[in-house]
Amino acid sequence: MPRQKKLISADDLYRFSLISGVQISPDGEHVVYCRQRIDQTSQRKFYNLWVVATSGGRPRQFTYGDQVDAQPHWSPDGRAIAFISNRTDKKQSQIYIIPFDGGEARPLTDLKGEFGGFEWSPDGKQLVFNFRKKDQAVLDREADSQKEKLGVVDRHITRLFYKQDGEGFLPQERWHIWTANTSTGRAKQLTQGDIYDEFDPHWSPDGGKILFHSNRATDPDRDWDQADLYVISVANNELYKIETAPGPKSHARFSPDGWWIAFYQEGGKTNLWQNINLWVVPTHGNSPAVNLTGEFDLQVGHATLNDIGSMQTSAPAWSADSRTIYFQVTHHGDTLLKSIAVDGTDLHDVVTETGVVDEFHLSRDSEKLVYLFATMTSPSEIMVIDLAAGNTRQVTRHHQALLRARDLGAVEEVWFKGPDGNDLQGWILTPPGFDPNRKYP
Repeated sequence: MPRQKKLISADDLYRFSLISGVQISPDGEHVVYCRQRIDQTSQRKFYNLWVVATSGGRPRQFTYGDQVDAQPHWSPDGRAIAFISNRTDKKQSQIYIIPFDGGEARPLTDLKGEFGGFEWSPDGKQLVFNFRKKDQAVLDREADSQKEKLGVVDRHITRLFYKQDGEGFLPQERWHIWTANTSTGRAKQLTQGDIYDEFDPHWSPDGGKILFHSNRATDPDRDWDQADLYVISVANNELYKIETAPGPKSHARFSPDGWWIAFYQEGGKTNLWQNINLWVVPTHGNSPAVNLTGEFDLQVGHATLNDIGSMQTSAPAWSADSRTIYFQVTHHGDTLLKSIAVDGTDLHDVVTETGVVDEFHLSRDSEKLVYLFATMTSPSEIMVIDLAAGNTRQVTRHHQALLRARDLGAVEEVWFKGPDGNDLQGWILTPPGFDPNRKYP
């Protein structure tokens, strides 16, 4: 007689181990990712790195300890992994590098502030990263025990956008672009200033330039929709703007041949209702930017909300021959994965199953693609596609045992007509053991 399934309970939330930060190795043989665990006693979340083969097999834990290890990135030769961690100082994260074949992680940076995203340079000799220094007033308080006990004694507000839910008062310092030597750890700040933020740095294929987006309006907080693309020279800090159509831009990436930049762009203040689209622009600005998805009525990116996972939009990913771009699309409650040719033709479905592609990463030879996939009844697990053969396999099952032992009920998608005769979408969630002849509640 089969064992009766239990109903899910609040305590089961401690057993979910959410996955994020999937990155496929340069040779396409392994995936590194972050796995979360929750300590019920301390009510704290910890993250460690795990590794699984793209061919399948048992995942193995790669880092250990009660800390947050996040944002793993393979070195270009696949011999090391860089990541951000607070393993040494719980209040101050740094970038670490750990050998893939075994050994201790070594701290690369020694900075006071907050790290954003980062990338290895193509030759593996440098990292570029987003960093916001701690305010000097905060450093002064931390250095004086009496001042630290007093907390914030005054605050001079100079920005329109000075506070944020979940963060409180925002620092006076801005996000800037830095590099660090991967051998010596020597850090260098490339951009300066107390007005503008710079985000999402990305190396050019030759390693000589860094692409990023920044709002350079006179008052960026008021004119929030004026983010544009910029390129800075690593050698001499020379900066120039990539000419594109008006509207905020993000997730910009060079093509492997260096000829194109792919990016996402949304409408500004006057057309917020428009879809986010995938655009390309020549690197050297010799012709206008082109909207690749505008005619298809697609909402590019990941905008499917959920309660326990992430809503991570991955940057557009170029094929190795610079002819095809892979990107997420939000459609009818799902987040799908599509590809399109650089000339705007050959729109192709890559992942169309009902569910959510949380994030994805393409192998360097563009033969394999790894992605996180979640459904109405399962948190994200890791999937791998062999793009040439079209085969997809699931390589993690961290929640399988728990979900098999729980009765989650059923979810049904429904469509109905609105008061104006328009089609509306909804979902019906029925309780476990639902009886259609019974009245609920």
